[in-house]
Amino acid sequence: MKKVLLSLVLSVILFNVLLPLSFAEEEKEEEKLIPDSAMDISKDNTYPNPSQDLPKLHPSDLASELLDSTEITIENPELIKMFNESAIQGSKLAIGMNISIYLGQWPLVYESEESKINWDFEKVNTNVLDNRGGNEGKRINYNQEQQKRIKGGLTAEIPNADMVQKMMLMKATEKMKLPLSFSTVIGYGTKTDRVYNISPKMVGYLTAFAPAVNEKGKVTYGEVYLRVKGDKKWLEVKNVTQQGIGAWIPIQDYVNLKVQTSKQPK
Repeated sequence: MKKVLLSLVLSVILFNVLLPLSFAEEEKEEEKLIPDSAMDISKDNTYPNPSQDLPKLHPSDLASELLDSTEITIENPELIKMFNESAIQGSKLAIGMNISIYLGQWPLVYESEESKINWDFEKVNTNVLDNRGGNEGKRINYNQEQQKRIKGGLTAEIPNADMVQKMMLMKATEKMKLPLSFSTVIGYGTKTDRVYNISPKMVGYLTAFAPAVNEKGKVTYGEVYLRVKGDKKWLEVKNVTQQGIGAWIPIQDYVNLKVQTSKQPK
């Protein structure tokens, strides 16, 4: 009996010790998503980038009824918005009424398969400090010398590109938990307090890169019909196809800083 009790006590102790450790490891992995060389410049950026938050639409009762009427997943916010703004009045007295309304071909849903960050997506600035004539170390810090716009985009032409971009942006933002935008600006004169030491007899180069997420997945297209028969209404989706697609989506208000030294100017 004592052995059983001792075993139970040890199990409880190990559970209470190892569980917090596993959570700590998960938190460390999340933190490592952003390398030490990268900096959040949202408070320092002289250009106020607009927020790209895309609120997820809550379907109305009608929209929910229509979305649930088909086995095909529909997440396109533009299509859901159209359903939210619609009203359908049916009647059991409308004997023989059988309506089919073609709503067009739509990108229905985007499924993300891979999201990777390239922290050196685009070089945006280089600061230089020449300390070849110095006898002691000097400091250099990041200072944006000209305004720079960083643009992303789809990696291939695709129907309804704007809608697909919006769905990809929503999925990538949800996965990465970072501020993403297909276009972002770093303003002239943006600088940070982080300093780097340049040794005597050396030329220092502090290069800033704008990071971006490489998003890959597939988009499902379909021809959408609204069907109404009496007081019943439902969606019919025909000619469903899938297409692979990728995109580069810049991370807003972040720079990745790298310093190099040389005995001779480049």
